Order: sequence, then structure tokens, then C-alpha cells
Amino acid sequence: MADDRPPQEDEFSFHTGTVRPSEAPDAIEFIDVHKSFGRNHVLRGLNMSLPEDKISMILGPSGTGKSVCIKHIVGLLYPDEGDVIVHGRSVPSLPDAELFEMRKKFGVLFQDGALFGSMNLYDNVAFPLRQHTEKSEEEIAEIVNSRLREVGLGEANEKMPNELSGGMRKRAGFARALVLEPDIVLFDEPDSGLDPVRTALLCELIKEVHAENGGCYVVITHDIMSARRVAEHISVLWKGRIVESGPAQDLFASENPFVRQFLSGESTGPLGME
Repeated sequence: MADDRPPQEDEFSFHTGTVRPSEAPDAIEFIDVHKSFGRNHVLRGLNMSLPEDKISMILGPSGTGKSVCIKHIVGLLYPDEGDVIVHGRSVPSLPDAELFEMRKKFGVLFQDGALFGSMNLYDNVAFPLRQHTEKSEEEIAEIVNSRLREVGLGEANEKMPNELSGGMRKRAGFARALVLEPDIVLFDEPDSGLDPVRTALLCELIKEVHAENGGCYVVITHDIMSARRVAEHISVLWKGRIVESGPAQDLFASENPFVRQFLSGESTGPLGME
């Protein structure tokens, strides 16, 4: 008896995997990465390149594996299959001592700034320098004060985290992420919990600091306005794989139905409420 049911649509039918050239060498590369948590297969053959010296954004719906990517980059998670390459070195293959050294390359800004509640702002920002360097307190003071001025918190040294607004905590976390002069700065949903004006101000700050310091900046977000403001390179992640990636202006002009729907915030298209 013939089966009259319509054929199942391939769940990856919109994943062209198109990678447009970024005109910069790769700082970070994911090669066929799979990662599962129990039965939840989060990364499902992820191939993604993030270019050197650009502000890259990893965009995609909630729960699609964006934050899991950051944890793989810094070696907090290892792939079940595949590899993650940072500046030519395989992160999962590094011995613990070398992974510890590599992590000094990274600055990380978490959603809430991740400040220590028992320390004032100055000591929070000084913490990585005291932990990882032999610098004198005079040298530390010069660096910390410079970074706090850079993010507009030069007068807030003595404030405790609970005295800061959400936007100020983000900026303080940004200052702390910069003190070791990292080659790579990772932002995990930095616009989370901020109103539109403070989100715009944080985006401007990210652009200004990147223009001053360079390096590979990677921003995890699902905020399209933030992407329009700061992204130089965009990777669209959905169902644990890259749909398309490349220079931001190319992605915003993409003909891919999913990319077009997601970047324009339309209700009709491949992405539903599931």
C-alpha cells in the first residue's frame, strides 16, 4: 500500500553552510563539533570560523547553542566529536598547564558582569592582574584606573557591585575582561537585561574599545539591533549548525529564508515557536 503522507522536510534544509570570505585569517575555528547533554544534542556538526581583528557576532534563537560555543573556546567544555582551534592550537588537546596559559589570551564578559560581591570595583578589576601577573601595586593601579576610565567608570573605584546599575556592572565586567590585554574578548549576551538606550551605549563602547585595542571580539546575542550596530562578521547558528556566515553587510542582504526572517524579525518564515 502506497504511503500518502507528505515527505518529512529535512530539518537542515535552510542550512546552506555558506561561508563568505572575511578578508582576515581565522582566530577561532570549530571543525565538525558535536556536543550533547544527555539526550539533548546541542551542537550537531558545527563548522564555524571567527576572523582575527574583527567584531564577530554569533546570532541565533534562544537555546540553539550560542553560549555552549563560548565554553568550548575557553576549554570549559570539550566536544564529543570534532575540534576547536584557537590561534592554530587544538583546545581539547592541550595539557592542563598549557590550557591555563592559553586562557590568559581571553577576556570574558558574562551576562551579569560576574563581579565579586565582597570586593569594591577597583579590587574586582585588579583581581586578574593580582592572580596572573607579578606586577607591583603601582603598575596594577595604573592599568586598573586606565581601564575604568576607558569604560566611563573612572570615579567609581570604591563602589561595591550592589551600588552599581546593571549597565555599570556590565561596563565594570568589560574593564576587568581587558586588564590582561587579551587577544580575544568573549561577550556572553552583554545586552541581556539592559534597556535599549544602555544597550546602544554598550555597543558604542565595544566598538570604541575594539578600535583602540584590536583583537578578535566575539559577541553572543540574539539582539538584532546590537548586530546592526557593531557586527563586522556574523555567524547565524540554528539547530547546532551554521546556517550562513560572513561579513555583516552580506548577511543582512542574504536571500536565505531563515537568515532573512531572523535578521529582520519577521513572524513568517522557517523559524516558528517550537
